[in-house]
Amino acid sequence: MTETVADAGRSRPATPDLRGFRRWTRAWLTAPDRGAARWLIIGVFLLTMAQVAIQIRFNIWNRDFFNALDRRDSAAFTDQILVFLALAAISMICSVYQLYLKQLIQINWREWLTRRLTGHWLRDGRHYQLEMGDFAADNPDQRIAEDVRVSTELAVEFTLGLLISLSTLIAFIGILWSLSGALPLALGGIAFEIPGYMVWAALLYALIGSSLTYLVGRPLVGINVRRTTAEADLRFGLTRARESGESIALIRGEADERRGVEALFGKVRDAVRALMRSQRNLMWLTSAYGTLAMIFPTVVASPAYFSGAISLGGLMQIGAAFGQVQASLNWFVDNFPRIAEWRSATSRLVTFTDALEDLDELHSAREIPTITITETPQGAEERLAFEDLQIAFADGTTVIDGASAEIALGERVLIRGESGSGKSTLFRAIGGIWPWGSGEIVIPPRDAMAFLPQRPYLPLGTLATALCYPRPPADIPEAEQKAALERVGLGALLERLGDEERWDRVLSLGEQQRLAFARLLLHKPRWIFLDEATAALDEANQDQMMELLLEALPDAAVVSIGHRPGLDAFHSRTLHLVKMEDGARFARPRRTAPERSAARWRIIRRSPKST
Repeated sequence: MTETVADAGRSRPATPDLRGFRRWTRAWLTAPDRGAARWLIIGVFLLTMAQVAIQIRFNIWNRDFFNALDRRDSAAFTDQILVFLALAAISMICSVYQLYLKQLIQINWREWLTRRLTGHWLRDGRHYQLEMGDFAADNPDQRIAEDVRVSTELAVEFTLGLLISLSTLIAFIGILWSLSGALPLALGGIAFEIPGYMVWAALLYALIGSSLTYLVGRPLVGINVRRTTAEADLRFGLTRARESGESIALIRGEADERRGVEALFGKVRDAVRALMRSQRNLMWLTSAYGTLAMIFPTVVASPAYFSGAISLGGLMQIGAAFGQVQASLNWFVDNFPRIAEWRSATSRLVTFTDALEDLDELHSAREIPTITITETPQGAEERLAFEDLQIAFADGTTVIDGASAEIALGERVLIRGESGSGKSTLFRAIGGIWPWGSGEIVIPPRDAMAFLPQRPYLPLGTLATALCYPRPPADIPEAEQKAALERVGLGALLERLGDEERWDRVLSLGEQQRLAFARLLLHKPRWIFLDEATAALDEANQDQMMELLLEALPDAAVVSIGHRPGLDAFHSRTLHLVKMEDGARFARPRRTAPERSAARWRIIRRSPKST
């Protein structure tokens, strides 16, 4: 293979940019299922403009209030108290509904993006291929659950904050310009004036602060990415230990698990310490910067007050206007740590979506060789065929090379081969979840196929949910569900169909495999693929399940992977995968006459026609 999906993934930039996030934003705002997103945004915008207008009126009130104090005018003072109460009430109403609409935008956007990413991830085996391939997109559950939340919530916060800061800056910079007047200076014997000098002072103060904040806090983005990844790895390690508790306890592996968890936490600790050091350095700067901002405007404007050019109310108004302008210009300084957190979450999401797009590119088979899956056309004779099939790992290593075979509807074929010859990988390729390789697989209609792995998947919920999966229990009459359980020897569970349990823990592996056969009886597929599906059963129970399958679905094709000698009797022929240096190939040894007769006799004996 000339190129693998891993190569395709590495062709992307090492650090994802924000174009992917901007693309999601445009998609959300133009999607038919966006809901009331646009109206919510318009509502937040109008409330924000109202808040800015109220702040302007508060600035004027600030002047009038302190002038009333300066004149000792009690009547004017009382009037300004009433004005303040009215402004405070209006501001409170605007703030409450602005917060509510902002939160609605955040949860709507998060819901839309979660649904979109989950739909892309849980489609056509992408979730499985992402784990098997060489992709830099680990812990997709954490990316969808946590990084989506951080990305959307902070994006709305930042957009609203920037809107408020920009509106406030535009509104108050004019006020500050008109109030501050001109600053007379003499330099080298030349006298000149700086008009609106308080505006220039605020700009200079904010520019210095923003530049220093960026230089000091720049490492925060990369450190946040490391910390988020380390936290996700630790959570995955703990979850894995919990899920495998029985196996760990039986082999006394607790000490090794503790070492593994400690090693994972060590990465978290190192990332957190690096983050603490970077935040400490940034805190020195922002603390000093914020403290100086408390007195800076008053000091700069005090000469005009002492000269009598402005009143006390004017000085307070200038200080308040300067504070609004400086706060607007300092938005970057105040939010840099959160920006770093947002950038790290967004980068992880972009990496995740890039990996999914790489998989889409792989399946499109334009540049990267992939296995071609051709579904039998409607009305045509159903068959399963391999034509010059090559199956490889994601890194390009060949597992099966040049395999060709054909299986007709109703045949019962056993596939054998030594461990590592690619039997299970072949089943994954038939199921369409293993794209790496070349050649063609002709498959029957997908809705006619059923796969039984060695450990069946039992979803969370009731026993009926696990039994009928992936169909909802309401689609299958309860009487049929109970009959299926009875036939596979799980009659003791008949009254527990509505019980919610962790059935993958309540049931033994053998009982889980029996439950999987009960599913087959309910779904009645025409093509059945068994991958060591009876490995946990003794030979007598294995024979019972296979006999039941052949009796209940006599016309179905059965393709099995298994090692037990007794399985031969339930199959009409055997395909052997023989490992070679350049990949396994099919070999078809002839059966001896006694073997053929014995197998034929047992198959006929189990056929419904013989009863």
